[in-house]
Amino acid sequence: MSQKPPTPLEAHQAPAAAAPDPAAAASMRQLLDSLNREQRRNLDLLASLAFALRSVTNLSRLLELVPAVAARLVEADGAVLVVFHEDGRLWKEQLQATPYERCAELLRQLGALASSERPLLHDDPTDLSGLDQRVARLIGGAQVFATSVVCRSRQRGRLYVFSQRQGYSWSEVHRRHVQLVADLAGVALENDTLLQDMRRHERVDRQLSIGAEVQGQLLPDRCPVIEGIELAARCRPAFQVGGDYYDFIPTRPARPGHPPERERWAVVMGDVMGKGVPAGLLMSLLRGMLRAEVLSGHPPDRILHDLNQLAQEDLSHSHRFVTLFYSDFDPRTRRLRYGNAAHNPPLLWRRQADHLERLDAAGPLIGLQSDADYGVDGTVLAPGDVVLYYTDGLTEAIGLGGERYEELRLVQSFQAACRAGLGAQEILDQLFARLDRFVGANRQLDDDASIVVLKVRDQPVLPSLPALGS
Repeated sequence: MSQKPPTPLEAHQAPAAAAPDPAAAASMRQLLDSLNREQRRNLDLLASLAFALRSVTNLSRLLELVPAVAARLVEADGAVLVVFHEDGRLWKEQLQATPYERCAELLRQLGALASSERPLLHDDPTDLSGLDQRVARLIGGAQVFATSVVCRSRQRGRLYVFSQRQGYSWSEVHRRHVQLVADLAGVALENDTLLQDMRRHERVDRQLSIGAEVQGQLLPDRCPVIEGIELAARCRPAFQVGGDYYDFIPTRPARPGHPPERERWAVVMGDVMGKGVPAGLLMSLLRGMLRAEVLSGHPPDRILHDLNQLAQEDLSHSHRFVTLFYSDFDPRTRRLRYGNAAHNPPLLWRRQADHLERLDAAGPLIGLQSDADYGVDGTVLAPGDVVLYYTDGLTEAIGLGGERYEELRLVQSFQAACRAGLGAQEILDQLFARLDRFVGANRQLDDDASIVVLKVRDQPVLPSLPALGS
């Protein structure tokens, strides 16, 4: 009997859908829930490590978390973190591992390797290969995945994760998770380096502040009163502590009935080769020697000779030399005697002739040779004459265009201030203002710059009286 053909409507109807399998749907939900839990757990682990990174200042405590978080992220059996010093040596105190019992022998042998002070590990790739092989051998019978801990393109460590489970595979997700933990460890090491640098700088700043305070007390806080002259002085150190030195020293102890302003005074300008704390300490030492020597009343050449012999041993040990210009001024005769130990010759402006001279006398650096001879010279100053003592930090200052200030600019500024009839303090202020315009506002000098201005006061001119009977 033939089968009845389907009607057109029946022909276009789709077959009925199969009923869903309840077991498969439940499995799918369980898988999704498991993945969600794993993701939340991984996020919590990374968040805990990130929180420790920004809140924990103890590097060891932070690095202890690194192998534990790495192992849990990829569900491995354990992990080992090997850290290098900045010079590439193994950092024994920062070797970290989990579980400790499994890795105790590994840590012991790596600690012995760190104590051997072997060559830098990151300079030769074979060193890292040898380290990787040693760690894998000591872990024994486990799959090991290794990645680098890097700070600013420098190798600072290796992170090893291992597992002995059958069928365990290092997926791309596992590798990325381990690398992320290693990168966070690198950030922790960099933060610690910056923190140590900051603390070291703070200690140096405190020492410099103390040194600057001591040195500031050694330089005269004000100029003495000397009959017939005006004085102005200023030192601008390149650092908090500098090697420039100037001083005003009475050449004999105070005597009853002899006003100090009418006695002979020494005016000194010096410069230790170098700057910073070592130069400042040496200059402080020389100051004490010089002040004791000045009281002998000897002329400038003898003062420089004796000072050179006294300072020879200290300067030879420090491998530094000193330039020093020593002069003494007698207010009763207005005579200025001087000797020079290779310092910049002071400038003398003669008011009457509107002429510039340089005050110089032959003599080597202080500390250069043990038995050195120094010359002596002298001149009589007239009313209105001005003497400018200075250090080479002034003439060697670098301007905005890269050129040096040079003596020519100093001479021009000095002559202009003298011709304007300015006082000693005004001349000093104008010279430093001209220097500041050249160097640039608020720019630090490369070397200490000091100036002392000595100006002879103008004598009052009395009006002529008419002749009697006129």
